Amino acid sequence: MAANPRMPAPKNEPSRDFVPGSPESRSVSAAIENIRANPREIPHVVNGERIMTADTTRVVEPHAHRSVIGTMAVADETVTKKAIAASLAAAHEWSRTPWWERAAIMLRAGDLAAGKYRDELVAATMTGQSKTFHQSEIDAASEFADFMRYNAHLAQQIYADQPASLPGDINILDQRPLEGFVLAITPFNFTAIGVNLPTTPALMGNTVVWKPAEKAALAAEVTMRVLEEAGLAPGVINLVHGSGAAVSSTAIADPDFAGLTFTGSTAVFRSLWRAVGNNIDTYRSFPRLVGETGGKNAVLVHPTADIDAVRTALVRSAFEYQGQKCSAASRAYIARSVWNKLRDELVDIVRELPVGDPTKHETYVGAVIDRTAADRLQAAFDRANTLDTHERLVGGKTDTATGWFVDPTIYTTTDPTAFTLSEEFFGPLLTVYVYEDSEWDTVLREVDRASGYALTLSVFASDRRAISKALDALRNTAGMTYVNDKPTGALMGQVSFGGGRASGTNDRTGSRLALQRWISPRFIKESLTPATDWTYPYLQR
Repeated sequence: MAANPRMPAPKNEPSRDFVPGSPESRSVSAAIENIRANPREIPHVVNGERIMTADTTRVVEPHAHRSVIGTMAVADETVTKKAIAASLAAAHEWSRTPWWERAAIMLRAGDLAAGKYRDELVAATMTGQSKTFHQSEIDAASEFADFMRYNAHLAQQIYADQPASLPGDINILDQRPLEGFVLAITPFNFTAIGVNLPTTPALMGNTVVWKPAEKAALAAEVTMRVLEEAGLAPGVINLVHGSGAAVSSTAIADPDFAGLTFTGSTAVFRSLWRAVGNNIDTYRSFPRLVGETGGKNAVLVHPTADIDAVRTALVRSAFEYQGQKCSAASRAYIARSVWNKLRDELVDIVRELPVGDPTKHETYVGAVIDRTAADRLQAAFDRANTLDTHERLVGGKTDTATGWFVDPTIYTTTDPTAFTLSEEFFGPLLTVYVYEDSEWDTVLREVDRASGYALTLSVFASDRRAISKALDALRNTAGMTYVNDKPTGALMGQVSFGGGRASGTNDRTGSRLALQRWISPRFIKESLTPATDWTYPYLQR
C-alpha cells in the first residue's frame, strides 16, 4: 500500500454512571452472576494455543474467598521456554508488519473493550480484583480503550519523526523494534495496566511474554480474547500464568531477553534489575528495563486551602479501591488551623464508609487482594498502636472470616520520621502529620525527606506564593504533582504517569517516551550523487 495513514484523533472513553437499576448496572450484574455460576479454566496462551498444565491454582473473589471463579494454569519452565520460542518465531514477520496495521489491531481492541467485551471486562475486574462498579468501569473499560487509542496516535507521531535531508541525500530513521523478546510483568490492581504493558512493546513491533498477576488472571483471560478477536497474530503476545519469580528467572536467563516492562513493588523490581545485571554478559544486546513501582504519596495542605476540597480528596485518594493504587494518598501534612476544622467530619465520614462486597451498589471499600495484604496492614496497625507518637482516630481492624477486609484507617503522628509516613502499605491506611501554620518551609523539607518514593503529590492552597514555593522545593519529590486536586486518577492523553527515586524509571505512561523505550532506531543515509574524486579543493594549486 502506497500511503502513510493517519490514526483517528483519540478521545477519552466516557465512563458509565451505574445508577442502581440502570441498564449498565443490570447488564454488568448479569455478567457477574454468569462468572460466579460458571467458573472457567484460565489457561496459558502460547502461539495461540491454550495450555492447561497439571499444576493449577484456584482464583477466588477477595471479598468472598470461598467463591471460586476460576482455575488458573501455573507455568513450569517448559511452558515459559515455549512462550519465549513462540515470541522469537513470530518476531520477524511482526516486526515487518506495517506500523499502521499493528495500530489498527490495537484500535480494534479498544473498540471491543468499550463495546462487545465491556461488561465482561468490568465484571471480571469486580469479582477478581474486588473493585466497585465505578472503579472497574474507569479501569477495565475506559482506560483500556484510552490506552489503545492514544498509543496508536503516539506511535504515528514517532514514525513520522524523520530527519532532514540535504540536496543529493535521502536520510531515513528506521524505527526498529528491539532484537529479542520483551517480558511484561503486570500487577493485580489495574486491568488496563495489564493490557498496556504487553501491547505497548507489541505496537512498536516487539513480541512479548506476558506474565500477569495471579490475582488478575480472570481479567487477563478476557483481555487475551479481546486482543485475539482484534486480529493479534499468534505468538506476538504469549500469556503465561503462575509464579512471577519462576517465569522471570527463566526469561531473564535467556540470551534473547531484550527488555522488561514491569509494574509492581520496588523490592521485586530491584531484584529483577539485579538478576539482569548478573546475566549481562550473556545477552545479545543491553536490555531495556522499564518499571513503575511503589509510592508513598503525600497530600500537603496549606493554611489557605479549601477545606471541602481537602476532605473530598483525602477520602477518595486514600480509600477508593482500598488504597491499592500506587498513586493513593497514604500520608497527609495538614496545617493545624485546617486540621482543627477538618478532623471530626473527616473521621465521621471514614467511619461510615461502607465496606463489603464491591458488586453491591452500597459498597465504597471492597477487600484487599489477599491474606498477605490483610496481614501486612494488621501488622502495621499493631506496630502503630504501640507507639506513643501515634493516635488512631478511626479503623485499625481487619476481618478475614469471609473476605480480606481492612477497615479504612486514619492515624495521626507527632513524629515526622514515623514509619507510617515512610513505608508503603498498599491499603486503606492514611497517616496525618499536623504542622503549625507558620512552619510551611519546614514541612516542605519533611515531605521531601520522609520517604524514598517519588510518585504523586498533592498541594492544596490558595496562596500562590505558597504553591510556587512548594513546586520548587518538591520538584524531585514526585513525578506527578497536583495542585488543589487529589493525587490519583491520571487520565490518558491529559496526564502522563510516572515517578522517580524508588517509584520507578519515570518513563511516562501516556506519552511518546513510553513507546520510544521499545524501539532501537537505525539511521540510513542514501547518497544520490556520491563523491567520485577523493581530493578536496584546499589541495589544489
